[in-house]
Amino acid sequence: MSDHAVLHVKGRILVGPEEVRDDLWIVDGRISYDRPVGARDIRTVVGWALPGLVDAHCHVGLGPHGPVPQDVAEKQALTDREAGTLLIRDAGSPSDTRWTDDREDLPKIIRAGRHIARTRRYIRGYAHEIEPDDLVAYVAQEARRGDGWVKLVGDWIDRELGDLSAVWPRDALDAAIAEAHRLGARVTAHCFSADSLPDLVGAGIDCVEHATGLTEDLIPLFVEHGVAIVPTLVNIATFPQLAAGGEGKFPRWSAHMRRLHERRYDTVRSAYDAGIPVYVGTDAGGTLPHGLVAAEVAELVTAGIPPVEALAATTWKARTWLGRPGLEEGAPADLVVYASDPRADVRVLADPRRVVLDGRVTA
Repeated sequence: MSDHAVLHVKGRILVGPEEVRDDLWIVDGRISYDRPVGARDIRTVVGWALPGLVDAHCHVGLGPHGPVPQDVAEKQALTDREAGTLLIRDAGSPSDTRWTDDREDLPKIIRAGRHIARTRRYIRGYAHEIEPDDLVAYVAQEARRGDGWVKLVGDWIDRELGDLSAVWPRDALDAAIAEAHRLGARVTAHCFSADSLPDLVGAGIDCVEHATGLTEDLIPLFVEHGVAIVPTLVNIATFPQLAAGGEGKFPRWSAHMRRLHERRYDTVRSAYDAGIPVYVGTDAGGTLPHGLVAAEVAELVTAGIPPVEALAATTWKARTWLGRPGLEEGAPADLVVYASDPRADVRVLADPRRVVLDGRVTA
């Protein structure tokens, strides 16, 4: 045993939604369910413990106009950590955040490289903006740079049309997604409308972000192909404001965005009821603040997802989906402790009692 203090977490340890233990021990940053022999310097934390929360759509290093300085990115990551988010799937960032891997006090990040978008069809400064003939090459590049994910922009406003529309032809998607899979990466895509979804799913997409355009006739297609969604409802809440800002120049787009917003809860509940995997993501970064994971879980409950399932979407199921451990024996000790049972009321997530990252109490 090392000279580091042993941390004893006691109360109710939510190893799974139904698997509850009375205590766990943290030795050298790892979880053990056996009391360490000869431990002398023991610190005790009491409460309800969950695996570190997952934000499966977050952008560390991204600001309103593109990449941000390292000190700003650090504050973003620390804000997420204080909220209990200890695992982030960074769904596209123009910043190189590999430096965070050497920081034991910052959340672990699974990167999707930089967004890949069509020329002049996304937010300026965010993405590689390319044409379809280059899609395979850029997907391969970002697959190698990322941590097992690639992020496409599947649709955006077409200024000539004055509305949302798909940006990639099917043959380009087929080749690009196949290349990502060959390289061992999964692919996700930003999608607001319905137009882009059939081709993306048919081409083998693994996940869709936002998915506000998911309709009853498309849901069976998602189920058949096992495509997950990350609804980012705290972001969708901004659609009326966006629509108001674009009303003068793009009335069709504005009306479309309002419709997507109005049916957002029905869309998510219908997807969940059909068996589509739903995961928690906030879309923090860009224009949204960090630290919104508790608000997103609450939004999923408002949409009609049972509280325990909404909790699983940011804990047990989310970690399994991303290939990261939870509170298993020998796993890195990344956990959050609360004063009461979050299964009974997910609003508890907004007030962590203790945050433990790699075995160290950070908050």
